Amino acid sequence: MEGWDPNTKSTLTQIPLLTTKAGPRDGAAWTQRLKEEYKSLIAYTQMNKSNDNDWFRISASNPEGTRWTGKCWYVHNLLKYEFDLQFDIPVTYPSTAPELELPQLDGKTQKMYRGGKICLTVHFKPLWAKNCPRFGIAHALCLGLAPWLAAEVPILVDSGMIKHKDDATTSTET
Repeated sequence: MEGWDPNTKSTLTQIPLLTTKAGPRDGAAWTQRLKEEYKSLIAYTQMNKSNDNDWFRISASNPEGTRWTGKCWYVHNLLKYEFDLQFDIPVTYPSTAPELELPQLDGKTQKMYRGGKICLTVHFKPLWAKNCPRFGIAHALCLGLAPWLAAEVPILVDSGMIKHKDDATTSTET
């Protein structure tokens, strides 16, 4: 955590760490890991809301907890840009971080792979590996998706690659 800004450090220390090292193929241990994931996500969400920094909603979209979907958003120039968020839990989880996907942005930035998977290789993957199995989904959102959105959305907006939903509506009405 050396070199991180104090706000990031503070946020990270408040997200509960996970203890169970289990993936989707580990039966009862995976169920225990999912419980820890939910506790961590709830704590992170509550912390964000109390700090007026609410920026995502996700939930498992299958009973096994291996497919997650939701929304994330970023405010730029007082306008809210909202994106679909989805990811699958890899079978080698938690040794392998989930690949977070924003399908609406597929092909709009070089910091993204096919299918809208955001690029997290250089900065996030070594951090995830170092903190396995203590990091979970909430940590991936906090240290992976949040900084990616903060870096990429302003560039995409300023370059005209993405438009605010109100701008798109008014341009089609005229």
